[in-house]
Amino acid sequence: MSHQSTFNPSKTLEGVHGIHVVPHSPFALKEINQQGDFPQSTCERSGNGLNQLLLMQRVWQQRPGCLRPIQGCIHGDQHLAETVANVITSLPFIALGIQAPRKNLNTKLYANSLIGVGVASSLYHSSRGKLRKYLRWFDYTMIATATVCLSRALRNENPKFLMAASAALLPVQPLMVSAIHTGMMEVAFAKRALKDPDLRMAHNLHKMSSLLGGVLFIADDCFPSTPFLHAGWHLAAAIGVGTCNKLLK
Repeated sequence: MSHQSTFNPSKTLEGVHGIHVVPHSPFALKEINQQGDFPQSTCERSGNGLNQLLLMQRVWQQRPGCLRPIQGCIHGDQHLAETVANVITSLPFIALGIQAPRKNLNTKLYANSLIGVGVASSLYHSSRGKLRKYLRWFDYTMIATATVCLSRALRNENPKFLMAASAALLPVQPLMVSAIHTGMMEVAFAKRALKDPDLRMAHNLHKMSSLLGGVLFIADDCFPSTPFLHAGWHLAAAIGVGTCNKLLK
């Protein structure tokens, strides 16, 4: 009996389901799917999953600054005079909170949050050392809290999901929360001013103070060594907040 008749791969494997013998190479086996589709291997699926995870991590690391947690202050007050100026210009927020209307629970919360803004800002600017970075976070968080309270006081029917998400993001993304609710307040103010002529002068003053405050806020970040820019932003913001109080009367 010859060797070929003793071991014939095509005869031996004939009839075995799912196996096809390549004629020119008896050792090359190929799996055939009955539907005609070749299933993706486990290694390839794992590789794709890893690539997607790395891509998501890369996108998250390159997110803009507004989506990053507060890491403390970049620079502090340059000298004692600037510290005094920043503390003094924080006090108007306390006065505005005391004078704000308190007609219902929402307006009371907003008035108290304004007092909190003034206190947090004063504590931050008068602090030094390791405590300063925590008070910087407290300062930003109180500002965001005040914007949320104002948004709720102006429009009680805000979506519950938005308010819940804002409350959850307050400790980690106060700047983003402030931006969203400040935008909502600006829209509400503009609509009310169109309907009520008595609010138009206050709205014009609000627009000018907001524009000036935005310029000073950016300038303070771009030119940290320039003194009293932050104090100027405090005053512009206080004027803008004072005009918002007219919406609650």
